[in-house]
Amino acid sequence: MSVPETVSEAPVNNTPFVLEGIVRLRCLQVTYNRTRMIVGPHILYTRNESLYADALIVSREGMLPREPKIATFKVDGLREVSVLDRAFEISPLFDAELEKYAGVTLMMVEPQA
Repeated sequence: MSVPETVSEAPVNNTPFVLEGIVRLRCLQVTYNRTRMIVGPHILYTRNESLYADALIVSREGMLPREPKIATFKVDGLREVSVLDRAFEISPLFDAELEKYAGVTLMMVEPQA
């Protein structure tokens, strides 16, 4: 009697990639909800005991966005994450003083000297 093989995907810890992107102001290439994107991560924070990152969308499926947008991504939902050798500028849309970040911020972008 043989036991059927089960393939289980081990959870991937994407947090180091997000942190590197924030600290070095480098874009991340990610897949989120089956959509390939390049994003500029601005902040990593917790909400309801989960990690979230707010990031500027640089491109979605190879297309530039119609207008600049900061989007929220659940870090556990990011797939195929890599840090690109592509810098991003801190978006004027990013507001570090938002209430949703109060007391839960783990890391955020800082202007370069």
